[in-house]
Amino acid sequence: MTDELVFYTNPMSRGRIVRWMLEEVGRPYRTELLDFGSSMKGPAYLAINPMGKVPAIRHGDTVVTEAAAICAYLADVFPETGLAPPGDRRRGAYYRWMFFAAGPVEAALSNKAFGFEVPNERRGMIGYGSVEDVVNALEYAVSQSEYIAGDQFTAADVYAGSQIGWGMMFGTLEKRPAFENYWKRISVRPAAVRAREIDDALLPPDRKGA
Repeated sequence: MTDELVFYTNPMSRGRIVRWMLEEVGRPYRTELLDFGSSMKGPAYLAINPMGKVPAIRHGDTVVTEAAAICAYLADVFPETGLAPPGDRRRGAYYRWMFFAAGPVEAALSNKAFGFEVPNERRGMIGYGSVEDVVNALEYAVSQSEYIAGDQFTAADVYAGSQIGWGMMFGTLEKRPAFENYWKRISVRPAAVRAREIDDALLPPDRKGA
C-alpha cells in the first residue's frame, strides 16, 4: 500500500506506543503533533477522533484510533514486516495477549493508579477481576517464551511490552524479575530506541530528562 501514513500524537501520551510500532514497520510516515486541550479538542482533529485523544493514524482514507488497534492494523497491512504471526493457530496467543493487555491490564493498572480497588464481593462483576490476578496472568504470559506470543517478536510485544515498561516506571506494576527480564529483551530493539529518541526530543524543555 502506498497511501500516505499520518500519525497524530503527543510525546507525553500513549502515542509513544504507536511511534515504536511505526518504527518497527519502517515505512515513511508524517507526524502531526497535537496539544492537550487545544488542537486535540479542535474540530479538525475531532473529525479524525471524536474522543479528542491520541494516538490515531490515517492511512489513505482509513482512520484507526486506540493504540492496540493501530498496532494490529499496521501489522496486518504490512505483513512483510513479520509483526503478526501467519494467519493460522499461531495467532491465538498473539490475539490473546494483545487484547489482554488492552483490556484487563489497561483497566486494572489505571484503576490502581487512581486508588480504586474492586471490593472482593464484586470482583465477578468486573472484567479483570482483581489486580493480583491480572499481574499474575501477565507474568505467566512473559515467562513462557522469549516473546509474549512465542519465539517471534510481534505487535503484541510492542503493545503489551509498553504497558509493562510504563507500569514499572510509574509504579503501577511491581518489578517482578519476569517483567524486568522481558522488558530488557525488547526495549533495546533498534526501533524502540529510535522511537524513544524521537519522542524525547519532542518533549517540552521542562519535561526533558524527567
